[in-house]
This record gives sequence, structure tokens and C-alpha cells, in this order.
Amino acid sequence: MHFYAVSAASGPTPKPLKKKRLAIIYHSQSGHTEAMSEAVLRGASQEENVEAYKIRAFDAKLEDLTNSDAIIFGTPENFGYMSGALKDFFDRTYDDALPLELNLPYAMFVSAGNDGTGAVREVGRILKGYPMRPVLEAVICVKEVDEACVARCEELGATLAAGIGMGIF
Repeated sequence: MHFYAVSAASGPTPKPLKKKRLAIIYHSQSGHTEAMSEAVLRGASQEENVEAYKIRAFDAKLEDLTNSDAIIFGTPENFGYMSGALKDFFDRTYDDALPLELNLPYAMFVSAGNDGTGAVREVGRILKGYPMRPVLEAVICVKEVDEACVARCEELGATLAAGIGMGIF
């Protein structure tokens, strides 16, 4: 299925709509957050008019924010906090992003050893400053990345991609 924009002034000549971009910025050490990122990407890739991609936090740049219509952040929970790699990304991009007033929709997923709420809370505090706005509840998987967790991650990716694809977010 293709989506087209029709202009009344120029007649019914169909023009393909520009694809929306969804960045998945994440960090993984044990492989759990990596597995979650793969599931998020699978879900997001179901939306035809959205280009979804994932990038490790250490490799991500300000352009990954400025060239995206939405972001999904993924992190392991380390000592009740986000990973150092994700914090490093925020440290590297915050000052340059601040004057841009990005106001991007975002969601998150957390691989937690505890309950994951500390990581979600602290990422949210930082993202208020960019500013970005949470549009979906975070997916937190405690201890293991089982089938139920994978399904929730796929749903997270699919829902955010559908939302930006339809202009809801």
C-alpha cells in the first residue's frame, strides 16, 4: 500500500508522501537490551510509510534527533539508572539540541535487574529539557527477555511507528 498526497491546485497527480523516520537509540552489554531493540525494530518496520532504524548510543549523534520524527530509547538499568552510554549520548547532544526545541515524541524500553523505574524516571527528566514528550508507556522487562517481553517491544515499535505515520504524534 502506498500513500499519496493530492493537490487540488495541480489536479489529481499523485505524489508519494515523504516517509517518516523513527530512530531507536539504545545501549546493550548483556544482550538483553539488544534483543529488545531487535523486537522494537521488527514492530516499527511493519509501518510502510515509516523508515525505522536502530543505532547504538555511543554512535548516535544530534542528527539522529534532528532527522527523526520520533525516537525510541533503550537502556539496561544500571544501579537504578540508565546506562552510561545513553547518558553519554544525552551529554553530547543536549547543549546543541536545546535551542532547536525539538519537541519530539519518544518512548522507551528498559532491561531491568531491579524494577526499571529509576531509569525511566531519570531519562524522562533529561528529555523534558530537550524538550521531548513521552507518548507511550515504557516497556520494562525484568531479569529475562521472554516471549511476552519481545511481544511488548514489538507492539511498542509498531504503535509509535503507526502514530507518526498517521500524524497522531
